[in-house]
Amino acid sequence: MKNHLKIMLSFFLLTGLVVAYAAEKGKSSLDPNNPIAKNAQKMLVEGMQTFRFDTFGDEAFWGDSLHLHQAIEGAKLGGVGPGVSPKTALAVGLKVDVDALPRALVDQLKAGAVNLDDPAVTLALLKLNAVVGLTGIFNKDGKQLQSMGIQCALCHSKVDDSFAPGIGHRLDAWANDDLNVGAIVALAPNLQPVADLLGVPVATVSAVLNSWGPGKFDAELFMDGMAFRPDGKSAATLIPPAFGLAGVNLHTWTGWGSVTHWNAFVANLEMHGKGVFYDPRLNDAAQFPVAARNGFGNVRNNPDLITPKLGALQFYQLAIAAPTPPKGSFNPGAAARGEALFNGRAQCARCHVPPIFTEPGWNMHTAAEIGIDDFQANRAPDKRYRTSPLKGLWTHQKDGFFHDGRFATLRDVVQHYNDFFGLRLSEEETNELVEYLKSL
Repeated sequence: MKNHLKIMLSFFLLTGLVVAYAAEKGKSSLDPNNPIAKNAQKMLVEGMQTFRFDTFGDEAFWGDSLHLHQAIEGAKLGGVGPGVSPKTALAVGLKVDVDALPRALVDQLKAGAVNLDDPAVTLALLKLNAVVGLTGIFNKDGKQLQSMGIQCALCHSKVDDSFAPGIGHRLDAWANDDLNVGAIVALAPNLQPVADLLGVPVATVSAVLNSWGPGKFDAELFMDGMAFRPDGKSAATLIPPAFGLAGVNLHTWTGWGSVTHWNAFVANLEMHGKGVFYDPRLNDAAQFPVAARNGFGNVRNNPDLITPKLGALQFYQLAIAAPTPPKGSFNPGAAARGEALFNGRAQCARCHVPPIFTEPGWNMHTAAEIGIDDFQANRAPDKRYRTSPLKGLWTHQKDGFFHDGRFATLRDVVQHYNDFFGLRLSEEETNELVEYLKSL
């Protein structure tokens, strides 16, 4: 909610400044009643609502087909198995929005009067819409969970841990690097629909899902069926942040398309919502056998629960600026010297063009151009890697860098390019570049 308020306050401040300037010049071109200003406010609110709470009808897949809700409630509450307690939910990276909790419950949590080992508490949190990215659908009397759906915020939001680890105010568009998507999906009592989709046994599906680990997801798995890299490691990639995308052309690690394209792609093909999606590139059975077999290149649902939401969703995402680094998290003097290197001898700005820190235009490169293997690039239509924007880089230092986290630290990234391009940066210069990257 704080993130939303900052965006709205910034919008009204900007509107006020423009109105004041226009009035001074005798032109009230953007007063509060201007249709553009009113539409911008409306789209921000609608986009936030969609990002945080819209399932796009995907409960038909996650609940009605996979029965994931039954694993969450557990046998004692009408489901199956032990159920998912709040402790278990937090352990697999799910987050709780403290602003959705009533004051009485907050006080009870502070007093240690809530049993966090009880799945019934998880159901109570779902009723409050407090579990970030999950929607519980209850029967008429509200006593039993009968289905569930997921939202964009499941993977692309965290909380600030202000109340406790995993419990706090929402941080929209941050990559949830704690979320173990694979382990959560693997809990589903009925994985047969996923097995049918991929054309493999259920046991294989379970093994693949459990190979991902925290902070990773394999979006291309449902397109090409490639679960592992040639070296035997999981083909899953890091969940990317969704902030700081204004002015950035292609989205995702391998540039499948714009933000709007990827929103439609994910809502229809990954979240399994009910909408319309068209991308004839997925009809290529040689590159995308799973997608071609399942008709993912031309999806049509009536009613379309996704397309009408794409405009406001994009507007909201583009309004989310990358967060500024915490005070004391980098050395300002070293960062200033690193900036000069970044824009000069180190040649970083040749591709990471300030202030968007990617190329304006078609921001794609072959694996050979950046000195890495082409496995993940070849899983995308253009068989290239996108130049990732760097704003907010400090927020995702936990699981490494590049699409698969292959470089553990920013220093490793700088050293890779130092070696690959023969930059001959000294140890001190390398450290200065790292400090600058931490400052973005």
